Amino acid sequence: MTEEYKPLGGKILTKPFLFFSAIAVIAFFFLIKRFIYGIGAVTNLSDGYPWGIWIAYDVVVGTGLTCGGYAVSLIVYVLNKGEYHPLVRPAVMASLFGYTLAGFSIFFDIGRYWQTYNIFFPKYAQTNSVMLEVALCVTAYIMVLWIEFTPVYGEKWKHILEPITKRLNKVLFAFIALGMLLPTMHQSSLGTLMVISGYKLYPLWHTTFIPLLFLISAITMAYAVVIFESIVASLAFDRPMETPLLASLSLYMIGLTVVYLIVRIGDLLSRGQLGLAFHGDFKGFMFCIETLLFTMPFFLLSSPAKRNNPRMLFFAALSMLLAGGMYRFDTFLIGFNPGPGWQYFPSFSEIMITLGVISIEILAYLIFVKKLPVLPRIRHA
Repeated sequence: MTEEYKPLGGKILTKPFLFFSAIAVIAFFFLIKRFIYGIGAVTNLSDGYPWGIWIAYDVVVGTGLTCGGYAVSLIVYVLNKGEYHPLVRPAVMASLFGYTLAGFSIFFDIGRYWQTYNIFFPKYAQTNSVMLEVALCVTAYIMVLWIEFTPVYGEKWKHILEPITKRLNKVLFAFIALGMLLPTMHQSSLGTLMVISGYKLYPLWHTTFIPLLFLISAITMAYAVVIFESIVASLAFDRPMETPLLASLSLYMIGLTVVYLIVRIGDLLSRGQLGLAFHGDFKGFMFCIETLLFTMPFFLLSSPAKRNNPRMLFFAALSMLLAGGMYRFDTFLIGFNPGPGWQYFPSFSEIMITLGVISIEILAYLIFVKKLPVLPRIRHA
């Protein structure tokens, strides 16, 4: 099935573009300060909290939010649902931006950034390290995403790149297969990182099922973000809504959420820890909000009429994004307790750099959809 795509065109330097550019410039200022004076000059990290909002949001939540390319590819290429093909290219582009910036975030989060290259040398590697597996998988997936996206460049600059794209198309299936394997590995491994934290992670979140829960939540978030982005793009660029397609996609999101909640609540019941949610403390409150957000889409999309309502689809997707993001944020920060005397709250610099990363992703999205054939061509009846 070949889908026709077309650049949106239009001005780049719009008011939204200038607004997000300003945030990115402020973030860049703090990054310069970080690389000159060290990580302690711009963060509230410590020996107790060696990771903060950069890892919790930019990497752990961010890669979950940008698994759209992976999740839609599962439907199109594994389940052979070709009707979802128009969603593949925008989803892969979002994954490309999210993962590339997550990799960049890791670079400025680690203290000795100048030794990052050591992960690629076996003599320096801890081969039994979960962090090494995550680092290598994420790095490989970033490269795979850029290769998967090459048909877009091939269409834009056909007269130059046609010989290359013709050869690449013959082996592109192999990269698509890798693009479905690698996220399965590293999304579950992100959960494994917190399994080994042991007693430092609050029992509401600490379980040997974290790898499975992280993988399922990543896919549900991915479907949610595809729905969310499609609706926002339709409104922002005055394009027709893809409501029937999104309504159908939402069924996959809801089905996986059922699996997630069965595993999540079933695990807490089997361990006798569900009562901790009702102790009246902050951690229990965060768990309840997180679970409520996971269940909201069931009510918002409980009938075919609601699923074909763009407003209901939008709020259901938003609820799922907040739910998945909060679950990961709670696991890495709220539920984590390194011991007495340690506290963490992100500094202004950390927050601005995080907002800067988000702004750069939005800026890249605006440039790509306006200059490259990413979104499907509007078909007039």
